[in-house]
Amino acid sequence: MTMTKYETEIVADEKVPTIEIIREFDAAPEQVFRAHVDPELYAQWVGPRSLTTRITRWDARTGGAWAFANDRDGEEIASFYGSFHEVRQNERIVWTFTYEGLPDGVALETLTFEEVEGGRTRLRVLSVVSDFEARDGMLASGMDVGVKEGYDKLAELLAKGA
Repeated sequence: MTMTKYETEIVADEKVPTIEIIREFDAAPEQVFRAHVDPELYAQWVGPRSLTTRITRWDARTGGAWAFANDRDGEEIASFYGSFHEVRQNERIVWTFTYEGLPDGVALETLTFEEVEGGRTRLRVLSVVSDFEARDGMLASGMDVGVKEGYDKLAELLAKGA
């Protein structure tokens, strides 16, 4: 297992059905943002290490749409899709996020790329879902493993200058 300099924090609010994910990276906001909108880069880091990601649709602009599938040993095990509501260069992305297996469970996610001292970036992801049952189901699904391993892979990719 790769050791990381920064931990990924996942916070479930007790009062509203949200999940907030916070992670710092040793890279400028422009680099972290690019890794979220460039489909070739995104496919390299999103999700757990045990899976590969295949981008099936990607139009990273305000009003665009996206979709990807996760494969293990050549077999598709999950797929996701959504719409880019707002893409603000190097600052913010607002998108919907849906697991194809639960098409009624749409999350609205806001990603902010905050510059912090030393040329680093603090990424904040706020995911809002319809109710606590949906939120708790996401948390129980093992999504934390995919999120943490994915951001570790992103940190490694950024360290290589991506």
